[in-house]
Amino acid sequence: MVALRSSGPIHRIRTPVGDDAWLVTDYAEVRRLLGDDRLGRSHPEPDSAARTGESALFGGPLGSFDTEHTDHARMRSLLAPHFTAKRMRALTDRVSELTSESVDALAEHGPPADLHALVAVPLPVLVICELLGVPYEDRDRFRAWTGQVGDVRDRARSERGLGALFEYGRDLVARKRREPADDVISRLCATDGVGDDEAAMLSMALLFAGHETTVARIGLGAALLLDTPEHWRALASDPELVPGAVEEILRAPGQGGGGIPRYARTDLEIAGTAVRAGELVLLDTNTANHDPTVFADPDQVDITRTGAAHLTFGHGIRYCIGAPLARIELCAVFTQLTTRFPTMRLTRPANELTPRRDVLTGGFTTLAVEW
Repeated sequence: MVALRSSGPIHRIRTPVGDDAWLVTDYAEVRRLLGDDRLGRSHPEPDSAARTGESALFGGPLGSFDTEHTDHARMRSLLAPHFTAKRMRALTDRVSELTSESVDALAEHGPPADLHALVAVPLPVLVICELLGVPYEDRDRFRAWTGQVGDVRDRARSERGLGALFEYGRDLVARKRREPADDVISRLCATDGVGDDEAAMLSMALLFAGHETTVARIGLGAALLLDTPEHWRALASDPELVPGAVEEILRAPGQGGGGIPRYARTDLEIAGTAVRAGELVLLDTNTANHDPTVFADPDQVDITRTGAAHLTFGHGIRYCIGAPLARIELCAVFTQLTTRFPTMRLTRPANELTPRRDVLTGGFTTLAVEW
C-alpha cells in the first residue's frame, strides 16, 4: 500500500485472473472518478472485457452499455424511497431490539464464543429479512446462494448461486403479489411499471449487499477495536463515541477487494495518464482511505478522528444507497457489545486471524472472543 502511494496516483497492474487494469490509489482522484460518468460498470464487448475475478455478479461488466446511465437512474429512483431518513429513523428502534437478541444469545452461550456465528452473521440477516420481507427461516438457503455469488475464484459456482438467488427472488415476488405486507418487496411489487423480473432482481441485489457486507464489517470492526483494548474500554464508558468509532471501523481496516471496478466509456486522462475506452479502472477506496495527505497517521486507528470523509460507501451518483442502514446496525452492535461486555478480548492476537480472500466481502469465518 505504501509503495503504491509513493509511486503515484495511478498504476498499471494485472488482476488476480491475469487481465490488465489501471489501479487508482490517490484519495482525490478516487473521489473524483467515483462520480465521473465517463466511467461505468458496463462494457460494449462484455465477453472480451478485462475481469477482476470470477464472481458472476462483480467480476466483470454489468448491464447494457447503451442504457447504463438510464438504467442506473431508474434503479436508484425505485430503491431510494425505501431508504429515506424517515424510514431509517423508524427502523432504528427495531434494529436495537434485534441487536439485543443477538447479544443476549452471545451472553447465554458464555465464553469462549464465536462472535462471527452468534452476532456478526445473525444480526444483519435478521435486519435485512425484516426490511425486505424475506422469511428468516430461509436464511440458510439464501446465505448459501449469496456465498456462491460472491465467490471470486469459481465462476461456475458463482453463476449457479446467482441463478438460484434470482429464482428465489421470483418466488418471493409471486408470494408478495398474492399476499402483500409492509416491506420493501411488497412495495416494489406495487410500483407501477415494475415487473416480476425487475422486482426480483432489485430485491435480491438488496438481499446480497444488505447483509454480506455488514457481516464482514462487524467482524473486522470487532477485531480492530479489540486489538486495542483502550478503544473498547473507551466505548464502554462513553457510548457517545460509538458513531465516530463506526466511521473509523469503516475507514481503517486494511482488508480490501482490490478496488471498485469501472470501465472507461471513452478515452480519458487520469492524473496525466492516458486511459483508453474499454479499459478496466479499479478505484482503490481502501488505499485512498489511508492517504496520508488526507488522513493523519492513516494506519493508526483513531476512534475520535475528524476531517475528510472516507470513501468506503463510494461517492457521487453511485454512493451506497444502504449506507444509513449499515451505520445504524454498526452503531447498535458496538454500543451494545461494549457496554454489555466491557472486558471482552480476542482469544488470539488480531494479526493471527485469517481473513477470507475467496469472497468479495472478505471478513472472517470465525472470531473467537472471551470476557
